[in-house]
Amino acid sequence: MTNNFLTTIKSLKLIEGCKAAQFYAFSSVGAASTSGSGDAGAGSSSSSRPPPPPPPKSFSMRSGSLYYPHAAPSTSAAEAHLPCGLPVAEALEPRLDACLRPVDLVAALGASFRRVSAAAADGDEDGLCDAYLEQHALFHATGDARLLRRALRCARAHADDPHRRVVLSAWLRYERREDEFEPSPPPLAPCTVTTPLLECPRAAVFAGGVSAGADAVCPCRRPPPPPATPPPHRLRRNASSAAAAAGEEFLEESEAEAETNDLWFVIGEEEVACERSCIAALSKPLNTLLYGGFAEAQRDRIDFSRDGISARGMRAVASYSRHGRVDGFPPNTIAELLGFANKFCCEGLKSACDDRLAAMVRGVDDALSLVDLGLEEASHLLVAACLQAFLRELPKSLTNPDVARLLCTPEGRECLDVAGNASFALYYFLSSVAMEQDMRSNATVMLLERLCESADLPWHKQLALHQLGCVMLERGEFEDAQGWFEEAVAHGHVYSLAGVARAKFRRGHKYAAYKLMNSVVADHHDAGWMYQERSLYCVGKEKMPDLHTATELDPTLTYPYKYRAVALLEEDNVESAIAEISRVIGFKMATDCLELRAWLYLVLEEYELAVQDVRAILTLDPTYMMFHGKMHGEQLIELLRGHVQQWDMADCWMQLYDRWSAVDDIGSLAVVQQMLTREPGNSSLRFRQSLLLLRLNCQKAAMRSLRLARNCSAHEHERLVYEGWILYDSGHREEALAKTEQSIRLQRSFEAFFLKAYALGDSSLDTESALSVVQLLEHANSCASDNLRKGQAYNNMGSIYVDCDMLDEAAECYGIALNIKHTRAHQGIARVHYLRNRKQVAFEEMTKLVNIATNNASAYEKRSEYGERDAAKSDLNTATLLDPTRTYPYRYRAAVLMDENKEDEAIAELSHAIAFKPDLQLLHLRAAFFDSMGDNANTLRDCEAALCLDPTHGDTLELYSKASRKAEPQS
Repeated sequence: MTNNFLTTIKSLKLIEGCKAAQFYAFSSVGAASTSGSGDAGAGSSSSSRPPPPPPPKSFSMRSGSLYYPHAAPSTSAAEAHLPCGLPVAEALEPRLDACLRPVDLVAALGASFRRVSAAAADGDEDGLCDAYLEQHALFHATGDARLLRRALRCARAHADDPHRRVVLSAWLRYERREDEFEPSPPPLAPCTVTTPLLECPRAAVFAGGVSAGADAVCPCRRPPPPPATPPPHRLRRNASSAAAAAGEEFLEESEAEAETNDLWFVIGEEEVACERSCIAALSKPLNTLLYGGFAEAQRDRIDFSRDGISARGMRAVASYSRHGRVDGFPPNTIAELLGFANKFCCEGLKSACDDRLAAMVRGVDDALSLVDLGLEEASHLLVAACLQAFLRELPKSLTNPDVARLLCTPEGRECLDVAGNASFALYYFLSSVAMEQDMRSNATVMLLERLCESADLPWHKQLALHQLGCVMLERGEFEDAQGWFEEAVAHGHVYSLAGVARAKFRRGHKYAAYKLMNSVVADHHDAGWMYQERSLYCVGKEKMPDLHTATELDPTLTYPYKYRAVALLEEDNVESAIAEISRVIGFKMATDCLELRAWLYLVLEEYELAVQDVRAILTLDPTYMMFHGKMHGEQLIELLRGHVQQWDMADCWMQLYDRWSAVDDIGSLAVVQQMLTREPGNSSLRFRQSLLLLRLNCQKAAMRSLRLARNCSAHEHERLVYEGWILYDSGHREEALAKTEQSIRLQRSFEAFFLKAYALGDSSLDTESALSVVQLLEHANSCASDNLRKGQAYNNMGSIYVDCDMLDEAAECYGIALNIKHTRAHQGIARVHYLRNRKQVAFEEMTKLVNIATNNASAYEKRSEYGERDAAKSDLNTATLLDPTRTYPYRYRAAVLMDENKEDEAIAELSHAIAFKPDLQLLHLRAAFFDSMGDNANTLRDCEAALCLDPTHGDTLELYSKASRKAEPQS
């Protein structure tokens, strides 16, 4: 085993990759997999900052791995088991957030709300669309995907031109791609029954009175219009002529209307008969030509041989001039008509041709064949339709040279601009996709340059310049990066000063970087990122105080935890290092943090725990590469096979029961991942994986697992259930219920009944309806399933019985759930005791859950409801320590302080949380406190920020109205 281990490492060439014995960021992928502040390590720095000379090293055959004799004696033995040596604290570096990050986010949100309100009051649809796009840019700082999507939906709803509708509907579809049943549906395929109207490709290009109202119908699902009744003169035609070729149709029309012809256009050897008045009605220039002071007005034959149109095309003009339709013409003829329309300013003809050609775009191939025509003739609608095909195929379409040339180059932007299809929104979307795929690519740089060229508003310029600086920094072009960051600062983006400092540091000016960040800290209200950035340029003991302050101000930043953990490792205090990095993993499942903890477990030779974290990483991101991108997680697991116990499927099920019962979600996730390596097509395991990921707040990964469960389903009734869950999780409750009914008709199953009960029970129910949901759960438990799922069903039944005030039945259900190891049922039993006025017993019951679910913030928070004030405060303090992102503890402590007339302390408690988590409830409560203190200005500010997050929040609307009335006499 030892020799094989060493041979495998040599074959991977990890030795060459680790000669510096340094740790350059675990992987930039880690940041992408989380919804936090983008605080992952910047792996790109390794190429720009030369490492210190490599120390002499030798090889040891102890466990067949690398041995570094320069390390301290207590870590050298453990280091021998590491394929890439040890991480080094000084090599860690957080990645800059490539988004708008206002110094005062609350004030920025409030200002955005006012802009939306003003645009709505003025009926300015363009202004509303821009205002919601600005909100989208601001919401990136919150990391809330729901807010980002809502802002995009609102922007799309108020887009009043085809170009913006195309861009924003494609963006919405791109963000929702994880919800699709099929991984790559055709880009312009007709909408399904669950496709949101705002994403409909036809509604985007052809407005036709389509609105986003409740009664709006997707154009893809409308019945086809009845055939138009032909004019009387066309009724004389033979019925079979409708199926004739387009060219023959033109000739027949000309012959049928010979009696009205009074003008002939001579084109080469042919004459095309027309009706003078009809041709003249097409445009003012033609009217002037045929009825004005020109010689042609006196002629009945006009030579058009040199006017760029064929006889066939002129016949089409004549036909259109009489009937106003182009839908019977082939594409090449419509192209001729379009050129004629542009030459003679025939707006109606141009619009008809534009509409018809746009309707012909059904995919990327059609778009590529027609886009040049659209650009040449400045056909707004045709270019929009082609652009839509490209956008709905992102990111794949950017690899097409022709598409990339159009979208990325300055010449392409000029052509799009002439056709009315270049905008900030377009390049905002494109650059976002490109940065997500590869921040260092040339395409990303070019798209960001186009974004800068399209920037008009101040926030446009701040965002574009800052993002360009971030990309240049990643590419190692530090001088250019500094220039872009400085321009962003000049336009008012203070956070870009962190980029300026970073670029100066990379160029060797460490003290200048420190002075710059020191001035930022001195000149602005304290924020966690300021101290984190300054710590990068501190030396020795000065670094730690800044990192502690950064964590205190913003505990969601991962870099301080990582640095402290690696620093503790360097001090040979590995257990404390693991405890430090576990603090952030407890509330933020970041892959880079999990990788560091796995690395530390390897140092301790805790291989089981290391493999557990690696399996959790692979669940979150199956493509994740560890150790500077040198090794895939599966390879590391294979290398450690001889050091960990091997389980068969029966053992895995026992382990899953134990860890599920211990509320060990990461451990459960790792076991499920191991089971899936044995049975990758097991849809039930994929579904269980999605449930665990949802519990860990990993929405994107959960949806991916759920879609895999659907695709792996061997039976139709299973597939329908998983489709139902996808629909339910994406907001389509009625469609989800329909899927459950179909599934039950095929075969009764636990999951079908459970989903139906869950979907029906998600709203307020009367007692009769609630008991019908209980009956569905009883049906579920009568079907085959494992006790883990049945425990959840009994727990849900208990909750419904409590809501119906049927406490005996609730207690019985919770007891059954506990008997089959559903540990969370302790929480339900505690609630029953509390409702029976046994508060102390409820507290003791929750203590059982606290003891089992160690370090579970939710358990402490729930227990606080049943304790006395001091015990409640202690539990809530513990909950905040374990998960600082939970808002209830802050609200409770602030309310207690207000009761004690400690108003300033209450405001400070809420402000501390709002600084890193601008939550609706926190903002509303602080606004209410300000209102009670008579501080109307701050009341208005917090209400506006809260309404920016949720414009429909009733309590905040009421408070805002009250504060606004108070402010009126002063204005």
